[in-house]
Amino acid sequence: MLQGIERLVDLVGVRSSALTGTDNDGIAAALVNRDVAALAATDGHFAGTMRDGQTIRMARTIGVPLRYFVAKMFHGPFLVTADRMDTIYDWCVSQKIGWQFDPTYTRMVPAHYLTEIEQIGCPDPAPIYTRFWEPEVARGGEDIEALGAAYLTAAYEATKGWLATLPSAAQVGIAFSGGIDSTSVLLLARKAMSELGRSPDLIRAFTLDLHEGKGADAAQAEKIVTDLGIAHTWERVTVPASEYNLREAITCIEDYHPLDVECAAAGIALLKAVRERYPELLYFMDGDGGDENAKSYPLEDSDLTLSSILRNPLLYQEGWGIDAIKHSATYSGGLSRAYIRTFAPAQRYGFTAFSPFTVRSVMAKAVAIPFPTILNGSLERLYSLKGELVASGVKHVTGIEMPVSIKRRFQDGARAAVAGDTENNSYYKAWRVSKAWCRQIFLRQWEDKLRAAWEEQEQLSGNFVPGVLEPLLQ
Repeated sequence: MLQGIERLVDLVGVRSSALTGTDNDGIAAALVNRDVAALAATDGHFAGTMRDGQTIRMARTIGVPLRYFVAKMFHGPFLVTADRMDTIYDWCVSQKIGWQFDPTYTRMVPAHYLTEIEQIGCPDPAPIYTRFWEPEVARGGEDIEALGAAYLTAAYEATKGWLATLPSAAQVGIAFSGGIDSTSVLLLARKAMSELGRSPDLIRAFTLDLHEGKGADAAQAEKIVTDLGIAHTWERVTVPASEYNLREAITCIEDYHPLDVECAAAGIALLKAVRERYPELLYFMDGDGGDENAKSYPLEDSDLTLSSILRNPLLYQEGWGIDAIKHSATYSGGLSRAYIRTFAPAQRYGFTAFSPFTVRSVMAKAVAIPFPTILNGSLERLYSLKGELVASGVKHVTGIEMPVSIKRRFQDGARAAVAGDTENNSYYKAWRVSKAWCRQIFLRQWEDKLRAAWEEQEQLSGNFVPGVLEPLLQ
């Protein structure tokens, strides 16, 4: 391996959102010095990569994606980091090594871990992982109102903290389905704006309707904002069903998990339309992570059991774990993987996205809930618990009695007719896709890209040594 060559190519730098406890420079210093305690002392979101000799250190939280690829150049490894696969691929193409790239060989840095890689050449050693977030599990009491108050107070503080970083006159959009999470975010954001001395009407709620003005979510959302007396801050965003494009969503999120693809397709349709209406709007909130925190996804349409989600308290946030046989190195797991469904569409249309339910201090309050004791083996109790927790918490924080709507995924409510049965409606079922189909589309899209690198471009070997090394010298 040739010495004297900088073998880290960081295409995105240290990034953060609603970060507290330090700044981007502090994150960089913690990575260089392997200061796990300093990372743990922060809240909010960050992602970053730094070098310490031959060691590359990377870390991230859920709200900021980070991915890397080990290329071979000048007789040794080059570690390339970015937030997207295609960004890394474009760099490889620019260096005439696009033929080396394979999207499945890229790796997503798992949320809440310090990831260390030694650049010592072939064979490339496996990463070393060290946790920097260790929430206490099931340590809270069993009083639902107290648990809800703790959870929503933390969500309110995270919301207020993020809003305080924005320009005082900035409008903030909310992806609003009228469901439990988006309704709570709307009410928390309005309360926070008032306490910050700003107009709560700067918070604007947008509901996607793909069903010709008859969408179930839109009807639900309209009723809720009307009942709350804030209908003047809400808009129904009706777009043609053709705007719901699953192939485009796969390209955008660079993933093939069906539910995330469907969610991203709905998000793209909404954000594209909002961007056309409001070119100056820069900030968007949603309730992503709320279902994960309350473990409120229906188990009937998955391979999960009540036992599996209770025995793995961070399953929905982080997946099965980095040492588990089902862990995906390419994608990590849980919301660590899935948050790209929010981040990538927002990034595409020029929005900064934020959900308080993805912040560690908020997730910690959820993880502290003693689910096994409260549920006592009951699925029915699991499905009713979230509404009680969030509604009681919202009332504690805002004094408002929050309406509790039935559970629907974002994409389902945008697609389903008002009178339609989500499970049996043939119109609804026509929208569902399989993982096999999504993966096939994903691979075909990359096959087209990679063919150009193989057939149309000059290829440089990993052993190639240029005549002049000065631009790469340290």
